[in-house]
Parts: sequence; structure tokens; C-alpha cells
Amino acid sequence: MAINVPPPKYAVVVNAVQQRIEDGTYAPGANIPSETQLMAEFDTSRPTIVRALGILQQDGWIESQQGKGRFVKGRPTPAAQMPPDRALKLLDQGEDAEVTLLRVGAVMAPNRAAAALDLDSDTPVILRRRLVTAEVGPVELSAIYVPVELSAGTDIGRKVALPDGVLRHLADRKDVDFDHATERISARLPTAEEAQLLKITEQDAVLTLLVTVFDRAGQPQFAVDAVVPANRHEIEGTFVLS
Repeated sequence: MAINVPPPKYAVVVNAVQQRIEDGTYAPGANIPSETQLMAEFDTSRPTIVRALGILQQDGWIESQQGKGRFVKGRPTPAAQMPPDRALKLLDQGEDAEVTLLRVGAVMAPNRAAAALDLDSDTPVILRRRLVTAEVGPVELSAIYVPVELSAGTDIGRKVALPDGVLRHLADRKDVDFDHATERISARLPTAEEAQLLKITEQDAVLTLLVTVFDRAGQPQFAVDAVVPANRHEIEGTFVLS
């Protein structure tokens, strides 16, 4: 029996403000109600309101002007909401002949994935661990973490290839409105197992890419934690300056 869990208060505020911007209640250039007004309307604390407004500002819905308050920018353009190409590839990559499924099944969420998904570290999730190979050799070792509830009724927990990729598979099978993703990149030396699978030495640097996918309410839905050999990748991107 499914249990309906109400969304957190900050997500309710984010959703409400986004809806008002989209339907014209808050027109571009208009002031957003003050923190005090929003606290009273939504019967919640200042930190909750500050968190919601921070998400709205980060995602491009509103802007803050020193000493003047917060103002509506409008619905962000698709380009502003899209994750970088490398993150999109992680999310959209179909599991074809170049992808080897190393492990599929339930695990306890490791700390890095638990933090990304806002879960306790002892929460079970479904893991899909994959190795991607190209002409130059192994180019990516990735672990996809999907909450058990989201994976139900899908093939995420089965060791079968997903030709359309995890993002499209979940979007087609589940009633989830995926909205945006965040990406965190760092560098380190590989573990012995990573070096063996990627066919590099333990002195060869790797890049780690943690991509977290969110819904319209700002709640994390699933995460991809990838390790790539630094000497087999170039990171290039195009971005708007204004």
C-alpha cells in the first residue's frame, strides 16, 4: 500500500511562486512578497522561506537586488535550465553494446548518494553500476542510485539493458515531472578497483561527476555518480554571460 508523503514546506513555497510567475500573478519585474509575508501565508519559518527563495533565485525565476528586495525574472529559458552536455549524456545514455552492466540491485545508499538524494545513509536504493567502453578503452564507470519507491514498476532493478537510458525510462514509466539537474565535478586518484576497471594506474587522476536530478518541487529523484579517466576526457561548455 502506497503512503503519500506530503512535500516539504520549502518545496510547497517553490511550487506556489513558480505557478504564480507562470500564470502572471507575479509579473516580470514585480516585487516578490517579503520573507515575513511569505512566512505568514505559508505558516512556516524564515529558514524555510529563505531556502525556497534561494532555490528560485538559483534556478533563474527571481533575482535579488541589494537594498531593494527580490524581483520576478520570469520562467527561465530552457537553456538556463538544461544541465551541461556531459551531464545530459550521463542521463540520456542508452545501454547499448558499449555499456556493460556490472551490478544491478538493492544496496544501502552510500554517503555521497544519500547526501545527494537527501536520504539517511542506511536507506536502501536501487543501484545500476555500468562500465562504458569506447575505441580508446574504458571511458566511464558510473553508479546510478534510484530510490526503491521510484524504481517500482520499472526495469531499473533488473539486469536488462535500457536502450533509451535511465532518465527516459523513468519518465516513460513513472508520473514524475523531471525539471532540472545539478552537477558537481571534482578530481582525485582512483581506487584500486576503479583503476583496474578503467585500465589506468592508481597514479592516473580521475574526474568524478555527481549529477542529481530534481522534480518541479525541488525534490531529488535520482543521482548518477560517475568516474572518468582525466586523460581520456576534455570538458568543454558554452554558457551565457548575461
